[in-house]
Amino acid sequence: MILISEELDSIVEARHRSPHELLGMHPIGTGKGVVVRAYLQTMVEVEVVPVHELAKPSFKLQRIHETGLFEGVTLESDSVYAYDLRTIDQQGHVRQGRDAYSFLPTLSEADVYLFAQGNERKIYEKLGSQLRVIDGVAGTSFAVWAPNAQRVSVVGNFNAWDGRYHPMRILGSTGVWEIFIPGIGEGELYKFELKTSEGEVITKTDPYGFFFEVPPKQASIVWNNLKFSWSDQNWMERRRQRDVLREPMSIYEVHIGSWRKKTVSESLGYRELAGVLVDYVTKMGFTHVEFLPVAEHAFYPSWGYQVTGFFAPSSRYGTPEDFQFLVNALHTAGIGIIVDWVPAHFPRDTWALANFDGTSLYEHEDPRQGSHQDWGTLIFNFGRHEVRNFLTANALFWCDRFHIDGLRVDAVASMLYLDYSRKAGEWIPNRHGGRENLEAVEFLKEFNHLVHVEWPGVATIAEESTAWPLVTRPPYLGGLGFSFKWNMGWMHDTLRYFGRNSIYRKYHQNDLTFAMLYHHNENFILPLSHDEVVHGKGSLARRIPGDDWQQFGNLRILLGYQWLFLGKKLLFMGNEIGQRNEWNANGEVEWWLLEKGPYHRGLQLYVEDLNHLYRAESALWSGDYEHDGFSWVDCSDHENSVLSFIRRSRDSKSELLVILNLTPVTRGPYRVGLPKSGFWREVLNSDAGVYGGSNAGNLGGVHADGYQVQNQPWSAEITLPPLSILVFRCDS
Repeated sequence: MILISEELDSIVEARHRSPHELLGMHPIGTGKGVVVRAYLQTMVEVEVVPVHELAKPSFKLQRIHETGLFEGVTLESDSVYAYDLRTIDQQGHVRQGRDAYSFLPTLSEADVYLFAQGNERKIYEKLGSQLRVIDGVAGTSFAVWAPNAQRVSVVGNFNAWDGRYHPMRILGSTGVWEIFIPGIGEGELYKFELKTSEGEVITKTDPYGFFFEVPPKQASIVWNNLKFSWSDQNWMERRRQRDVLREPMSIYEVHIGSWRKKTVSESLGYRELAGVLVDYVTKMGFTHVEFLPVAEHAFYPSWGYQVTGFFAPSSRYGTPEDFQFLVNALHTAGIGIIVDWVPAHFPRDTWALANFDGTSLYEHEDPRQGSHQDWGTLIFNFGRHEVRNFLTANALFWCDRFHIDGLRVDAVASMLYLDYSRKAGEWIPNRHGGRENLEAVEFLKEFNHLVHVEWPGVATIAEESTAWPLVTRPPYLGGLGFSFKWNMGWMHDTLRYFGRNSIYRKYHQNDLTFAMLYHHNENFILPLSHDEVVHGKGSLARRIPGDDWQQFGNLRILLGYQWLFLGKKLLFMGNEIGQRNEWNANGEVEWWLLEKGPYHRGLQLYVEDLNHLYRAESALWSGDYEHDGFSWVDCSDHENSVLSFIRRSRDSKSELLVILNLTPVTRGPYRVGLPKSGFWREVLNSDAGVYGGSNAGNLGGVHADGYQVQNQPWSAEITLPPLSILVFRCDS
């Protein structure tokens, strides 16, 4: 019954690894009676009050240590019972509520067992902070993985941020610490205070936190992200039936903080964004929006790629429900949503994941494995079950709680190679002596498998810049299992080509045709992303030589080639209006350019028409990954810098002819081979006057004749406007 000095000291010094064994109500081991202990530093009186069983006794506790440890014994009950603690503080304030140390663990043995295996798919419903009602008592359960800590406590305003009030118990050998605190509701700020094996006391935010204070503040916030009322059921049901490979996909990439500003210094919030962004994307005809990382990040200039709260939408723009509102609005408008997901690395902020329990818990200890050379960040230890579970569950979490339609995985190449951005001697080979990160490979396979099985219709997209094989092939065939891969080769070759003066282009036409040699190796997306308009690269417009007329003529060809070539499409915000300056994350898209002459407005209208043509013509998307979905008519006219090809639907019922004239010279009559007879209607001409072009064209279309050229049974003479891309559809 009586605490020995070591036990007493372990409570008042907050270093007992299972304080529930000493605090709370316990039967007296030698016979009838129970003992209650509570640590309540600022209280002067403490009384036990039975809750349900009126026959059970009330009794007062006595202070047994000057720091605030109270103890009391009653012999009137030989079993524990539900009770409140009625307290009076030094100012005479009376409070009554349940004792946190009177509850059983809120995690089962199966929960922590599966977590230790790396197989608890909804661990985000177990760890972190969870609003619960237990035995009719509302409160919050807290749980955190910190196997090497001596002690872990929950701290917040509710206990004066003092780690002695709510130390947690460790659940066996799992490394998981847990406590249920009655009366803690939504909106309460909290952190975890840990005492490391070296005796240092550190404070950490919750790795599984659902909501955080607005940076630079750091506290986690207790939150219920299940209360939003969704109305996108039709979208979600249709998504399950879709084959993303054979659907149109034109993605508008957006950085939330700088798409459009409310004031010079204030961005639109999630709910404000829902109205204007949905209207704009609908008008422009994009099928999807992709957000740069929305997960919480303390360092704004990282654009979200240094994540400090993997389970929380950034509080800069509103609450988790506000983000759900935005997703719901996009879905009800028929627009999909993709988010950037960052499992490749995390920042070194001392209050977040780094060195979490005083040891390298989420990262590798050896900097040759755990330190990212390029970004000064840390690399996840993909071989550790609990870390792998953290990440795979996080991917499923965004699909579950936020109805995300796609996860674009950042920096996959840095995950796959142990020697990524490292010199000889700066990396450790795998167990076979190779450079492949075998644990990361298995993690990516598992992640892709789980997402596709648990959430049919959700796409996974790899930003992978090397020739790693089978990125978009299923794991059972030896692949990584992604739905799509960004075609970085196409992007680099194409931008290099358009950066050349037109008089030199005849020597470099292979830059535009080379992608067909490897296209069918993967399921590609053609990206013109944020990465191409930052770090001194300039805007797309400024990368192209010549005056305004030539720059915008080339821009229209560039975007037309992207939309009409094989693969899905991605365009970063501002590129659709020909933004002049590099993207500035502290500013906004240069919308004012739309009032400056015809070129910017014309390019915006052109992208709108491109999107609507793209979505209307199955030839431009249903056969993206079929061998007969594309065929060159002529890719050998280097001298004139002219390219022509056919796009064909998967059922071969629809065919489109595409012709590029890549010099500022009108060519015509220029004979082009055709696969069918009849009238070929000109359905898109990038040189149209409404787009800012010279308005040359073919009076609505051309009639095929029986003259055979370029291995085609029919042909026609066509006028090719300067710096133009033309699209024809056979009406017969």
